[in-house]
Amino acid sequence: MPSAGPHDGAMPMHRGWRVGGPSGRRVLTGAVALCVALLLPMVPPVARAQAVGYDEIAPLLAARCVMCHTGTAAPLGLKLDTIDGLLAGSQRGLVVKAGDPAGSELIRRLKGSSQPRMPMTGPPWLSDAEVALFERWVATGLGRGKAGAVPAAQAPAPARPGPGEPVTYAHVAPIFATRCAKCHAPNGLMGAAPEGLVLNAYEATLDSRDRARVVPGQPAASELVRRIRGQARPRMPFDGPPWLSDDETALVTEWVRQGARNAEGRPAPVPVGAEVRLHGTLQGPWQLDELALVPAPSRRDRSPGVGGYAEVRGRVQADGGIVPQRVRGR
Repeated sequence: MPSAGPHDGAMPMHRGWRVGGPSGRRVLTGAVALCVALLLPMVPPVARAQAVGYDEIAPLLAARCVMCHTGTAAPLGLKLDTIDGLLAGSQRGLVVKAGDPAGSELIRRLKGSSQPRMPMTGPPWLSDAEVALFERWVATGLGRGKAGAVPAAQAPAPARPGPGEPVTYAHVAPIFATRCAKCHAPNGLMGAAPEGLVLNAYEATLDSRDRARVVPGQPAASELVRRIRGQARPRMPFDGPPWLSDDETALVTEWVRQGARNAEGRPAPVPVGAEVRLHGTLQGPWQLDELALVPAPSRRDRSPGVGGYAEVRGRVQADGGIVPQRVRGR
């Protein structure tokens, strides 16, 4: 009986897998499934996630980003109040790349792998789940969402105190966030915060270890107030004009006058003994604009005279008064 040849009824072999007949097809199907199972972990999980639309990230943008990234003052021209603005990117280029979360600057900023970390008002930063939502939006193609054309992500209107209600940090924090924190934050637009003044958190704003910029109860003795009023130069915010509006300036001034209360309404302690460095116009030997100084022996340089612009260095007393140590004409 002749022996069967390689094609006489025997199922051919291909690299160790049987591919002929029903049983061979089952073997091949199982092999493909095994390959898929082995290769699937190599695909980033975010790339396999359900698609996310801009309509799903818009509320987060409105709550945490749009307060700064909108209008003509948007940092580096990056506007995040519409999907078109986000996709257009900044003056430095695109900030999101479809299918590439790791290569998208927006994701890198939200995670802190690029500095400064965003949002500038953090910490707290976005939660891991919130960052993951942005990653999924980028990974799944930067879709607009179910609504197609998504309306602008409007930032909530800043809160204002009601009649008889004290002014707290919650009322002034949005002003600092939109007009100050872009520079006055760790790793801000100018690098380190100018003169070490950080304005993205309550404790940092009141930090007096270097010198006091806010003297609770004493707006005229507070460098922060004098800068936004324009009594001290350079006037702030540094990117003005436009400067703060009269309403915003009055709100910050009243916040300091009422004791620089925290978000829960508790007044801050007076930083007794802290150094201050105040600029303004001398209205008399012991008066800087409307601030009456405590008469005390003090060094006087460059012959500061009445009506001249001067710098006063001094210390804070328990009642918030300022004892001058040096007065210098500028």
